[in-house]
Amino acid sequence: MSISWLLRTLPAMSGELARFDTDRTPAEPRELFLRWFGEAVGAGVREPHLMSLATVDDQGLPDVRVLLLRDVDERGWHFATDRRSAKGRQLTARPDAALVFYWREQGRQVRVRGKAFDLGLAASAADFLGRSPSSRMASLSSAQSDVMSDKSDITLARQEAERLLAGNPDFVPESHAVYALAPVSVEFWQGDPASRRHPRLRYRRSAESWVKELLWP
Repeated sequence: MSISWLLRTLPAMSGELARFDTDRTPAEPRELFLRWFGEAVGAGVREPHLMSLATVDDQGLPDVRVLLLRDVDERGWHFATDRRSAKGRQLTARPDAALVFYWREQGRQVRVRGKAFDLGLAASAADFLGRSPSSRMASLSSAQSDVMSDKSDITLARQEAERLLAGNPDFVPESHAVYALAPVSVEFWQGDPASRRHPRLRYRRSAESWVKELLWP
């Protein structure tokens, strides 16, 4: 049975949305992202730090999942994962990746494209040890993305992780990694339900600076 009839009845971009003056924007995208992120937090957007990460596997097929933003600085947008996970293996083989943030309550979307790189052992350790005990336990007791042969394996893995952390509370697994996505382009999209002339501004990296370009809706 098709659900197309139901999809046509669902509202899109309802309510009072944010405004976007594309003529008054900073010279580089990180500043505008931080401004929008602060506005999302101030507006009560639920979990504004959630983002979708897209990668490519060894067969050229795209893959995407939702994860948490860990930081944003001059190196790029940061996220953490296990190097042995599907996304970790994909990034090792091919660092091309993209991020998207969607803040529904404001009708805003931010897209980031570029290459991801490992920030090193110090960053990985700081990120892992800064997590809650339950988060570290979950990470240590999971073979992320692998096929699970028996549900009881989860219990056994957790027991082993508990013994490990009890004996060494500062343990950091070698497989834990923090990546930064260094952007080559960042696009800011603002929904406009009244006119459907959704403002779109793209920052494109040139040799020495950022080029700002308005895009058609």
